[in-house]
Amino acid sequence: MQTSSSLSNPQNIRAQSLPFDTEQTPAAAGEQPRRQAARRLGVVSAIAQEQAGLLDALQQPRRVRHGNRDYALGRLYAHDVVLVLCGIGKVAAAATTTSLIVEFGCDALVFTGVAGGLGPGVAVGDVVIADTLLQHDLDARPLYPRFEVPDSGKTRFAADPAWTQALHAAAQRVFGADGLRRIDAATRDAFGLHQPRLHRGLVVSGDRFIATRADSDALRAALPDALAVEMEGAAVAQVCHDYATPFALVRTISDRADDSAHVDFGRFIRDVASHYSQAIMQALLQPAADPACR
Repeated sequence: MQTSSSLSNPQNIRAQSLPFDTEQTPAAAGEQPRRQAARRLGVVSAIAQEQAGLLDALQQPRRVRHGNRDYALGRLYAHDVVLVLCGIGKVAAAATTTSLIVEFGCDALVFTGVAGGLGPGVAVGDVVIADTLLQHDLDARPLYPRFEVPDSGKTRFAADPAWTQALHAAAQRVFGADGLRRIDAATRDAFGLHQPRLHRGLVVSGDRFIATRADSDALRAALPDALAVEMEGAAVAQVCHDYATPFALVRTISDRADDSAHVDFGRFIRDVASHYSQAIMQALLQPAADPACR
């Protein structure tokens, strides 16, 4: 990739975008929400292995260095995108999200990556799509109720319904018949993978890697409807709410957020989660091209 100096004038970056499908007929009453196509989509991951397949698929790539991060601009499945690693944790995720919206002109964001499973039946290899997100380590009592973002009146931030529905439909196409066939037999056996199941609901975020049974049990007791736990999504959701920017999140379950959470974590991301992320993003951006059939 070539390094670009165009960030010195953010308008230069916006001018280089290639608009597409900017008009969308409003959904009729009673229909599923329809997502408005983004002129420039931000695709965020926390760890390099999560993003590897997407970078390989990026066309016309160019790199912009900004705020100690590398932003990869280009075309992904015929869409104008910015790919970026936000790094681990809520502050890193919030800073990156703000840059994507303000500096790079992204008008929708999708977060892909891995999470620990919390909900019953949420197993390793499953996929969770967020309807709402919450910071499980935010506690400003007695000034505010537990989990509430001060002065917002909100504990939970909703993902965009239309983008979330489109992401869910894309995942259904990827995993509808035999989602495991993209994973080699040795990897399937190593992680005991089954046909991936899709889950939708609450995803919780905090600046702790939950890796003991005691910690995950405490989260289940406090937030019994939580499906998965990770370290970035709720911060991204809050920033997108502040900027009125559509946002959706998909996570592959890498562990059960317990004492086995550290086992082969890197291998799982490389050999399983990165393939799932790429396939889901392709199905999202190219709904007519079903990667499950490839």
